[in-house]
Amino acid sequence: MSFRTSPALGSARAGGPPSAVDYVEDVSPGSGALPPRAWYASSDAKALSLDGAWRFRLSATVDAEDESFAEEGYDAAGWAEVTVPGHWVLQGEGAFGLPIYTNHLYPFPVDPPHVPTENPTGDHLRVFDLPDDWPSEGGAVVRFDGVESCARVWLNGTDLGEFKGSRLAHEFAVGHLLKPKGNVLAVRVHQWSAGSYLEDQDQWWLPGIFREVTLLHRPAGSALDFFVHASYDHVSGEGTLRVDSDVDGRVLVPALDIDVATGEPVTALVAPWSAESPRLYDGELVTEGERIPLRIGFRTVVLEDGLIKVNGKAVLFKGVNRHEWHPEKGRTLDLATMREDVLLMKRHNINAVRTSHYPPHPAFLDLCDEYGLWVIDECDLETHGFTEQDWRDNPVDDDRWTPALLDRAARMVERDKNHPSVVLWSLGNEAGTGRGLTAMAEWIHGRDPERLVHYEGDWNCRDTDVYSRMYADHAEVEQIGKELDGGTLGRRKLPFIQCEYGHAMGNGPGGIADYQELFAKYERLQGGFIWEWIDHGVKHPELGYAYGGDFGEELHDGNFVCDGLVFPDRTPSPGLLEYKKVVEPVSIEGSDGTVRVTNKYDFADLSALAFEWSYQVDGETVEAGTLSVPALAPGESADLKLPEPPAHLDGSETRWTVRALLAADTAWAPKDHVVAWGQFPAVAGVRPSLVPSASPVREEGRITLGPAAFDGRTGALRTIGGVAVENPRLDVWRATTDNDDGTEWKSGLCYSTLWRTLGLHRMRHRLVGVELESQALVVRTRVAPAAREVGLAAEYRWTSDGSRLKLTVSVTPEGQWTVPLPRLGVRLGLSAVGSGAGSAVDSGVASGVASGVVSPVASAVDEVKWFGGGPGEAYPDTRAASEVGRWSATVDQLQTPYLRPQENGARADVRWVEVGGLRIEGDPEFSFAARRWTTEQLDAATHLTDLVAGETVWVNLDHRHHGIGTASCGPGVLPQYHLLAEPAEFSFVFSEVSG
Repeated sequence: MSFRTSPALGSARAGGPPSAVDYVEDVSPGSGALPPRAWYASSDAKALSLDGAWRFRLSATVDAEDESFAEEGYDAAGWAEVTVPGHWVLQGEGAFGLPIYTNHLYPFPVDPPHVPTENPTGDHLRVFDLPDDWPSEGGAVVRFDGVESCARVWLNGTDLGEFKGSRLAHEFAVGHLLKPKGNVLAVRVHQWSAGSYLEDQDQWWLPGIFREVTLLHRPAGSALDFFVHASYDHVSGEGTLRVDSDVDGRVLVPALDIDVATGEPVTALVAPWSAESPRLYDGELVTEGERIPLRIGFRTVVLEDGLIKVNGKAVLFKGVNRHEWHPEKGRTLDLATMREDVLLMKRHNINAVRTSHYPPHPAFLDLCDEYGLWVIDECDLETHGFTEQDWRDNPVDDDRWTPALLDRAARMVERDKNHPSVVLWSLGNEAGTGRGLTAMAEWIHGRDPERLVHYEGDWNCRDTDVYSRMYADHAEVEQIGKELDGGTLGRRKLPFIQCEYGHAMGNGPGGIADYQELFAKYERLQGGFIWEWIDHGVKHPELGYAYGGDFGEELHDGNFVCDGLVFPDRTPSPGLLEYKKVVEPVSIEGSDGTVRVTNKYDFADLSALAFEWSYQVDGETVEAGTLSVPALAPGESADLKLPEPPAHLDGSETRWTVRALLAADTAWAPKDHVVAWGQFPAVAGVRPSLVPSASPVREEGRITLGPAAFDGRTGALRTIGGVAVENPRLDVWRATTDNDDGTEWKSGLCYSTLWRTLGLHRMRHRLVGVELESQALVVRTRVAPAAREVGLAAEYRWTSDGSRLKLTVSVTPEGQWTVPLPRLGVRLGLSAVGSGAGSAVDSGVASGVASGVVSPVASAVDEVKWFGGGPGEAYPDTRAASEVGRWSATVDQLQTPYLRPQENGARADVRWVEVGGLRIEGDPEFSFAARRWTTEQLDAATHLTDLVAGETVWVNLDHRHHGIGTASCGPGVLPQYHLLAEPAEFSFVFSEVSG
């Protein structure tokens, strides 16, 4: 049997079988594999999974062992076992080698196409019998859906060929070799090959057969390949279907009363497919040999008026970049895990996925078709390491590599061409520019003119249909939005997307709400894709999750691989909750008892949503009801009157909250799932006040003022009533975030370096004076770093009305401050009561927010309640998802378990907080954080397991924070979120919590 021959394919090598070494370093895509075809499951043909336990032998080099293991009768009883699909370095507890992480540096010398002699090579053996009902007629293929990075295959001693292209499917014809019993499938896999130069994709290097291996029966007369063309005319509402097949047959779509010959177009009134309404029609391709199920989505993708339009409308991508990842299995994902990804995306208002930087498991695209996600399907291509030598010898500009590039493009397109979710093909990522990319683009345009072509590296857009950039800052994005003429680089007035932005590494990303405002403002800006979906932490028995360097790699890029919107266990991070709010498809704004609802969907009206209002007094809901909202069309708004607010006490703070919820169960979320929400004030609250009436008294080495006792010499607070307090004092340092540690792309600034160079992490406090006034205790200090002349003059003014205590902090900068502050506030310690301190920490989840580390310490300061933003953390440029209300959590639940510990857990816009027996009210509103370790301990930790809970809970009461930004990869903090060293005054009122 033979498949349709693709002009893009074929080996660059002629002659007999390859030598033991030559094929590994051959730039060709391989030999012996069948041409690529659509991925599908037949209703009639048999399929035998060859997944499971395989015999395995690891060698240090390509030629350490001969090929006798592939022969029938070879005794592999003494070999180890590995699970296929799987990566051998994630099995065997280190006996089979260890993972390697690099962002873009090749972990071997750049000497294309050569790879090191030290080339781990895994021999795999699987013996199988055919099922009793295996047909005797027809042919068969053995299919490999993913092998990293180069494989040679034998069946029953016959050499079938070899292939490269790790994330691509390869099939071999084997029907003539099969026997009823004792079939021996042998696969030799090499970690490094010439193909490795094309797969430098910011991820773990993980060799192995990591996707399924399947034996497929191919009935006589079956379709070897087919192409479903299903377009939609948005004017007439008609869909046109044509299924091209390499054998004659008929196409049946019962719901549309379609029964037509292959190759013949047919038109019918249809409901179109979109990411918002993913309507699929079940059909069949019936040939002489089999019946092939079809899932048909009618949609048309065009470049029109300088915009990407689907079904006649410009779309706004609210996307993510998705690497395939599982913390224990690497890039081996089962269907349930893939479905979990899709459901999480849908539930967080994500509508698009870029399959960075390779075609995903094909079942993932089935899920995108079913649930509704726009897909940029990306080729298995990246040569980023060549940037270290100014792209010299880059394979994409070397004609010898072009067959391999075309093979990769063809295998992606042919496999995935029948998925309506795929709207753009991407040539790859960070591979420079060159003739090979042009050849790929020309082939794709010729093979599939019904989709558009994307590639970020082509800024002149010679070969692409969209102007794509990554990590362009806000100012540049706005300028691009204004350049309706296409700008100065001849971009043909093409639409613009950010294929990567908002680097979700650690605490962040910051500033994505500001990006979204630009996307909404300028038509040409059609959205973007956050980098990235998931942290690539490897489950580790001692470290919790490991990242680059934890396996002893010579070269590595640390925790740069942990940059996702979900943690490795797929718990949503605060960044995902922020993104959900920023891209929500319904805008809800209000004032003066009126709410404006705006439909921000591209296609859907609001008929699938129900709306409800609630009225809060001092953060607690006192009344709620439903809100009747018309089924607004996309882009439409309606102003709706809210009911008369209920009576409430004077001085209370009141606000409205309006939510849009699913009116009924959907395939991706249950009824009442919150899609969007808005909050707006009704009546402002009264700021906390205290009329001083108590006088400070000095006695026996201490000073008393109302309910408080202070150190008589330093004026440091010691107790408030029965609560022990460790000296509140000015604090400007935070455990630096991954974004603080990053270097801004344009300015070249790294604020962490600037802060540490200045010495903000080691500030010293000099007592200037302690004064007792008639109704105040005043403590003056100077806070400054060693070796520097700059400093902060701080005055702490304590007053009391006899039962409460008020602290007013005044800060005056001294000297020439040239950098912003990390934070500005006070830090104090509350002593824990109980035992069990010193335990290692673990991670947990609380209140639907990624919670922090959990310790067994029993403490009187464990429970925290507050009125302010929540339930999760928020910082100046990551606060869209922070909802004002009353919240509660334990101290441990306040932590966010970023894989590399860093500043986290601050709750913003706080009116008051109760912690450790104290109630603390702020004027103005403030941020607070509480944790069982100091900022210095948090700053020094490299993994969560480094954090050991102590008996003191450290509380930060912050007047302001510096923003977060996304400088771990891209732009830094926008100017409006900088915390400048300026005069400031803020106050807190302390009282004991009754009971």
